[in-house]
Amino acid sequence: MQRYFVPDAQPGDKILLPKDISHHLVDVMRAAVGDQVEIVLAGHQPYLATVTNLQPATVKTIRPLVDYSELPVTVMIACGLPKTKEKPQLIVQKGTELGADRIVFFDCQRAVSHWSPSRRAKKIARLQKIANGAAEQSHRVVQPQVEYRDSWQDVLRDFPSDVAVVAWEESAKQGEVSRLKKALVGLQGGQHLLAFFGPEGGLSKQEVDQMTAQGVEAVGLGPRILRTETAPLYFLSAVSYQTELNG
Repeated sequence: MQRYFVPDAQPGDKILLPKDISHHLVDVMRAAVGDQVEIVLAGHQPYLATVTNLQPATVKTIRPLVDYSELPVTVMIACGLPKTKEKPQLIVQKGTELGADRIVFFDCQRAVSHWSPSRRAKKIARLQKIANGAAEQSHRVVQPQVEYRDSWQDVLRDFPSDVAVVAWEESAKQGEVSRLKKALVGLQGGQHLLAFFGPEGGLSKQEVDQMTAQGVEAVGLGPRILRTETAPLYFLSAVSYQTELNG
């Protein structure tokens, strides 16, 4: 069943859908009066709803839905800027499907791509639209926020966390696995987890040393070296396994 987000609306008999949602529901999905949809309203609460009118598109709520689609912990992934536009799109789409609560891109020493100030807003808006669509498709109740920061220091300053880690390929080369396991096993429901990932070529040793000096734990992601777009998805999968499936 199709799910839409109308975060400013309250449950009731007449909820007017925004133009973009109305277009998708009526023109793309070919909805008819009486069809049912799921809508996520204020407070991240999903409801089963019935289409009551098409022009303009209006629905009424039937009943609230019990939903367990969010990770037990709040996860933010912070990624050094990849060099192609397709990679950020992939990270955002799949990261949303895997449960990320926030996705931040940041500039760093080995980043080949650099987002000029004049283009950042447009890029973030495009990525946010991808995140919103992926949240609907995966039936989440939260639409992850996509943001940009000039450096990893800005990320660490602006987004406090209970646990912070950085994926470090040298740890993987050395066969280090216990730190990641320890970080995930120790997570408690409701905690905030922040994970840093480098661009192509990885983060520099200087950057990682500076991070660890500020309390960020350097962890390996298994024995294989992962691409910049693969590493955050591996990490989110590991978080899901540990917090949702390893009961």
